[in-house]
Amino acid sequence: MPHGKPRDPHKEQHWQRLIERWQGSGLSVRSFCERHHLAVPSFYAWRRTLQQRDRLACAPQAPDPVAFLPVHVQHCGLDAGPSLEVVLSNGRCIRIPPGFDPTALRALLAALEDPTC
Repeated sequence: MPHGKPRDPHKEQHWQRLIERWQGSGLSVRSFCERHHLAVPSFYAWRRTLQQRDRLACAPQAPDPVAFLPVHVQHCGLDAGPSLEVVLSNGRCIRIPPGFDPTALRALLAALEDPTC
């Protein structure tokens, strides 16, 4: 349920135009408000409100959620001992032979996780 009064787009546009005119005027806020018969607190309140709305409108979007793909580990009937086979979602297959260097395996997995690959 919304709090307070509903937004009045005409009023927002009016204050947006006034703030833009003030920015181009070279006047202080007080002088500008006196010249245009505006209440200084109202000017500051509207300027803050419109700045906050602009920031929200320009805020970065949340990143896409991470998708996990199923991995099936199969024993490849080689005589040299058990090995691993990784089948990627694009159909590519990586066979990891027995005795594979763990450091190299970590580097390979890091490279596969790189989104530019």
